[in-house]
Amino acid sequence: FDLATGLVNRALGFDEFDMAYHNVRHLFNALIGVLAMLFVGLLAKEIAGWRAGILALWFIFLSPRFLGHSLMNPKDIPFAAGFAIALYYMVVLFKSMPRPNWKTALGVALGIALALATRAGGLLLFGYLALFAGLDFLFKYGLKGLAKENKALLAYLTYGLGIAVSAYILAILTWPAALASPISHPLAALTEFSKLGVKIRVLFAGDNLLSDDTPWYYSVMWIVKTIPLFTLIGFVGSLFVLPTLLRRYNTTAVLLVYFASLFPVAYIIYKDSILHDGWRHLMFIYPSMVVVAALFWVAMESFFQKQPKARYILWGVIGLLSLDAVLFIIRNPQYPYVYFNPLAGGIKGAFGYYETDYWGVSVRQAIDWMEKDGILSPSMQDTVTLGTTFYYNTSRLTRKRFNGKVKVKYVRFNSRYNESWDYGLFPSRYIRGAHLRSGNWPNSKTIHTVDANGVPLLAIEKEEDKFAYMGQRALAGGNPQEAINQLQKEVQAHPDNEVAWTSLSNAYISLGQYQQALDAAQQALSVAPDVESALLYEGLSYLNLGRQQQAIGSFERLARVNEEYYAAYYYLGLAYESTKNYRAAFENAQKAIQANPGFKQAYQLAARALQALGDSQNAARYLEAAQKL
Repeated sequence: FDLATGLVNRALGFDEFDMAYHNVRHLFNALIGVLAMLFVGLLAKEIAGWRAGILALWFIFLSPRFLGHSLMNPKDIPFAAGFAIALYYMVVLFKSMPRPNWKTALGVALGIALALATRAGGLLLFGYLALFAGLDFLFKYGLKGLAKENKALLAYLTYGLGIAVSAYILAILTWPAALASPISHPLAALTEFSKLGVKIRVLFAGDNLLSDDTPWYYSVMWIVKTIPLFTLIGFVGSLFVLPTLLRRYNTTAVLLVYFASLFPVAYIIYKDSILHDGWRHLMFIYPSMVVVAALFWVAMESFFQKQPKARYILWGVIGLLSLDAVLFIIRNPQYPYVYFNPLAGGIKGAFGYYETDYWGVSVRQAIDWMEKDGILSPSMQDTVTLGTTFYYNTSRLTRKRFNGKVKVKYVRFNSRYNESWDYGLFPSRYIRGAHLRSGNWPNSKTIHTVDANGVPLLAIEKEEDKFAYMGQRALAGGNPQEAINQLQKEVQAHPDNEVAWTSLSNAYISLGQYQQALDAAQQALSVAPDVESALLYEGLSYLNLGRQQQAIGSFERLARVNEEYYAAYYYLGLAYESTKNYRAAFENAQKAIQANPGFKQAYQLAARALQALGDSQNAARYLEAAQKL
């Protein structure tokens, strides 16, 4: 995908700061998405006839998540298309074995090559081909055929090996690393694909978890809550009529689409693989899921073949199950990928519990609105500075469009006033679930929101007086009193500014005014209950006020919010030390060291705790380690 679109854009003279550059990529993405949908229909048709094929085609087109990703996902959609193509041609191949058409074999190879050239996970298709070619042979000839049907066995082996070699060669032609090392690099990439080694924090079931700490059912829950009900009910229902499906249709084909739907999910659960951004990395299983669902509904129709009224009712049920997804697509054509089905309570029920616009697609709508409102213009004379958590999207959509008069700054949401900007573009992606659920976002600085079904995906903040920024500068410059002056102005104007309250607490701590610091930290937490710095300052305030038990509560809560926050364990250890609970002090010092092995004070705390426990020998070891830092 990247190679093809890159060549086209280069030929047309577009770079990534041209809108046309991204339009070319969206067009290619959409065409590949349409190709995937077409082969889903063909796959269902090949198994169960045209009624199933047409139904499957409509099902996948009316699936908001798949449709939405088809507009902008350059990895998962081509990968899913490769799987759909390969599965279709595998079914045709197995039905025509041992004398298939060479075009069919080429189709299998091209599908596998597309998947493998997109992601290393395409190697799975080699396993599918081998496994189901073997099963198909056994279904046709039995175990005795291994000895008696030599010609047929040779045909299976020849076609299987030929397809595999051809697909592999085609795939690595556009994969420089694989060309350098055709075996080891793809296998290494597959390992990385199955693990997704980059850890990020994800919102799941209301908690912001590290992606390597999600429960085993993470992917299953995402799928259940985001696919349309016609697919979900159809897929689950098919399990109850599986014997009928196996009798009525080609056994190898039916087992293949089931295996392609279930095996990857079972594998990532078994491997405890890291996933993030919902289940988009598993989108390649959706084409086969849709086919299975279509088989179920067609089977249901056949059960009522002699009862016309029952058939009409059945189609009415399918129509009703489709209504929610259809309406969502119509209302939100720019970002249907944020869809949640009625089991999740729709996107309103999912807000604050699950990620919505994790790709920041709403940034484009925000910039369009700012231009329409006159905030941004190609002819403007003054430079407008935008602060955002989605730098790539914002910078690419503004640089040439507004003739260099828009300056974009990347800011972290929880420290967004560390930089000076005029307007902030903040999708909900990097905002904690507790903050979203509190009702305090979008905040009082918001001048516009980009919504899906009335749920905010992005807020545009206007920063006029810049009291928060000046307060942050004063604090960073070692002037806490000036910081307090500026931050008090900010919270008076915008009492829902959790960053200002948090910084105000920090400033009060710097001056030893711990009660005021406690009040400010608690104000921040009333706005956004999981702000890590506010929890830290609340605990420090309690600790300095001699309220050790409350301090312990704050630090324990901080450790639950961020299990890798070493300072939470260190200060928790200090609090326990002050209550003479030296065992707990030592245990938390160890946790702080584990989270940050270079944190000298934690070693010193551990040494003091061990000394108090009478373990002078180990205390000396920790002191020695501290001295080396």
